[in-house]
Amino acid sequence: MKKYFFWLKISRPGLWFPTIWLYLLPASQLSNWEQPAFWLGLFYVTFPLNFFIYGWNDIVDREIDILNPRKGNFLFGAQGTLQELEKLPLPLVISQIPFLLVFIYLDSWRIIGWFAILTTVNALYNWPKIGLRGRPPLELLNQFGYILVIVLSIWLNEVPNLPWQSYLYICLFCFQSHIMGEIMDIEADKKGGRKTTATVIGLKNSKIFLLLLVSLETILLMWVFQDFVLGGMLALFLIWLLLDYAVLFRDRFYSLKEMKSFGLLLNVVGFISMLWILFSQSLTTVP
Repeated sequence: MKKYFFWLKISRPGLWFPTIWLYLLPASQLSNWEQPAFWLGLFYVTFPLNFFIYGWNDIVDREIDILNPRKGNFLFGAQGTLQELEKLPLPLVISQIPFLLVFIYLDSWRIIGWFAILTTVNALYNWPKIGLRGRPPLELLNQFGYILVIVLSIWLNEVPNLPWQSYLYICLFCFQSHIMGEIMDIEADKKGGRKTTATVIGLKNSKIFLLLLVSLETILLMWVFQDFVLGGMLALFLIWLLLDYAVLFRDRFYSLKEMKSFGLLLNVVGFISMLWILFSQSLTTVP
């Protein structure tokens, strides 16, 4: 049982909401919610997909994760021992095989290409010594891989594609999520000798970069999509980031308690925005 709890921690349940959010975005156009393909796909983007992505990352980042105070929980991920991580590659592969076979049956043979690209994207990021994870700012480009979740949802649920403006927003959203993680990990990454965009440009400049990304997202939501609910939520987040940068934290590192509070709050906001996406079908069309 301990092993399975470790695997669950590896998948970082506290960070499932981005993949769930991305899967539900095009699926909000469904008229029949009883389709087995929808529910199987929704389950896949929780534990199995994140187990594969984060598990591979944890194997490569083992020495740095030991120094990371926010690791070792269900919110931000496991802090595995060398023995635990050495046994991980086989479960990572096995966790994908049933979904590969069932998705081929539900969709077509093109699913093989989807899994091949998923594996390639993760290999490019995590490959020891030469992977993008240690080559800032190229590690941010790897976040384009999250578009695969959108593609999977469109294929399995047979719904229309999204406008290009939606993909632009999704890319900004993924960059934002990644740079937020780098800001939280900046101290541990520096101690472990890992180079990220945040460690290279510094804490304050990373926060300025984050402010820029969230500002662009807010403009897209309010001006292009005319979604003043999601846009308003992001505008409030933008105000918080301004207060963080100028008044509250400035160049001070976040404590573990503060990071956990931020993580829980992000999950609450993420859940609320998912409900809104399902209700409004926002971002699926441009007014």
